[in-house]
Amino acid sequence: MKTAIIGGGIGGMITALYLSLEGEEVTIHERQDRLGGRLAYVNEAGFKIDEGPTIILLPEIIKGILKELSVELKELEMVSIDPLYPIHFPDGKVFLKWRDKERQKEEINRCFPGEEVAFERYMNEMEERFMEGKKAFLDHSFIQKRSFWKKENVLTLYRLKAYQTVKKQVESYFQSKCLREAFSLQTLYIGGSPSTTPALYSLVPYSEHEHGVWYLKGGYARLAEILTKELEKRNIVINYNSSVTKVYKEKDRATALECNGKIHPYERFILNGDFPLSEKLLYPKEKKSRKYIPSSGTVVIYLGLNGRLNTNHVHQFFMGDDLEGLMKEVFVEKSLPLDPSFYVFHPSLIDESLAPAGKSVAYVLIPVPSSSTISQRDYESLAEKVLVRLTKQLDLDLDKKIIWKKFRTPLDAQQEGLFGVGSFGIAPTLFQSGVFRPQVKPFPLDNVYAVGASVHPGGGVPIVMQGAKILANVIRSEREGESEHEQRRSV
Repeated sequence: MKTAIIGGGIGGMITALYLSLEGEEVTIHERQDRLGGRLAYVNEAGFKIDEGPTIILLPEIIKGILKELSVELKELEMVSIDPLYPIHFPDGKVFLKWRDKERQKEEINRCFPGEEVAFERYMNEMEERFMEGKKAFLDHSFIQKRSFWKKENVLTLYRLKAYQTVKKQVESYFQSKCLREAFSLQTLYIGGSPSTTPALYSLVPYSEHEHGVWYLKGGYARLAEILTKELEKRNIVINYNSSVTKVYKEKDRATALECNGKIHPYERFILNGDFPLSEKLLYPKEKKSRKYIPSSGTVVIYLGLNGRLNTNHVHQFFMGDDLEGLMKEVFVEKSLPLDPSFYVFHPSLIDESLAPAGKSVAYVLIPVPSSSTISQRDYESLAEKVLVRLTKQLDLDLDKKIIWKKFRTPLDAQQEGLFGVGSFGIAPTLFQSGVFRPQVKPFPLDNVYAVGASVHPGGGVPIVMQGAKILANVIRSEREGESEHEQRRSV
């Protein structure tokens, strides 16, 4: 069957590899001159650094899927990072997060005496919830809504306390405001606020301790390079600079797509992109059935440095006085934060391939509103203020170290066509998660499917890869069902 994959992000690439194992004829239409979507490099002035994701979680999902796809893992050199990262608080306290549970309890006892017992309870209860949650929600699609509301799923949701928010759930464990922030800030990895993201996503901070935080040598975008080579090796057709503007449909089937002014017929169509935008390819003029909420935006400062920062940590978080107030500014008021929290990534500490000898790269990420009404000047002004604060908190002469600097703001996301100028697809709110999220077969069309960060099971590279696996299983099941039907007819 001739299949078109519209968009060559990580979801589209993994789906194409799964279908190739089944002998399918697959063509990827990618509007850029490379594959990988948000997995990309900024590569300028001799410096190279990940443009998007940097923190690798759930490495066994990534490796397990690649193994299923017969992709060689020898080029995938992952390095475990422990301690995970320090969190710098405004009062000068620095709390170090460890994968090693005993060392983490010692650190909690040092910074927040008495709370180490709560941490132990947190890890024990989250372990059971992780296994239940993965089995019930990460391994399945809910194309038929009633399959989600089975008795066992409802009971699992209750045990996971999914009716709570991440913020509310973490408050049931820890007394310290700082410690609560340390175990809830991870919702920002997928563009959500702890106060609106369902408690199911509390499994992210748990996973950091249980499965670790990892770094891929060469950068996370190295994964996109490895997969591109594999696609080419399997002779999967990749049409670069291929901008799809419309998908034609007749009755309950799609028939062809329009790309660069030409019409191409296919038998199956897979949308890989921010779903609220992808669906317009099929329903451009019809009134939207629902309104999606975008994730947060980001301002990123990419830095080429003379020497290195005086820190021993690849990842660091710097908190403002009030995380809840910051989330209100970002998600409700849609205003630039007055006292921002931010994240610093400095991979050159463990990877010399990213910069010339004696030099290094880093990036600073600031959560901001998903808004196109804030000016580039205001975004860059915020970025410069954060650099001043970083200089003071790390006690370094940053201005003298910077050789190269580049900003990325929501206005860049707007030019690239990201939904609502958010950096992570649709936001992980309760009614945009699980059964309420777009599914792998989102329309009443027999041959149209979807995959990506805005599609169930959600965002983050390993979870999007899991979504591609779910999609491939759905297609295989449909194919086997059709085969059985044909066999019965022949009898």
